[in-house]
Amino acid sequence: QVQFAESGGGLVQPGGSLRLSCATLDRTANHYFMAWFRQPSGKEHELVANINWAGDVTYYADSVKGRVTISRDNTKKELYLRMTNLTPEDTAVYYCYTFPLPQSPAWGRGTQVTVSS
Repeated sequence: QVQFAESGGGLVQPGGSLRLSCATLDRTANHYFMAWFRQPSGKEHELVANINWAGDVTYYADSVKGRVTISRDNTKKELYLRMTNLTPEDTAVYYCYTFPLPQSPAWGRGTQVTVSS
């Protein structure tokens, strides 16, 4: 059962910025650790960043460190990913999920980010 709905992607020029959002569909759920993943075309899902419930523990993949900020609003049950200085290598479908991933995650539709001039 799909648990999350991602939004905010789009087409952006290199050097541009985007803010992705993720809504938790089960309003009764409270997920301690949440994460953003991305899947470039033809490749596996890869971890981009994760964050704990309080928002004071975060992790960023080396490929995005310094350009990306993960945050959350627990009252709204939403997760965010602010991305700046985007490059074509950031082109992918972005997904949010709990962290660590379950054995068989029910991925949502994700949100497409395309970085191109």
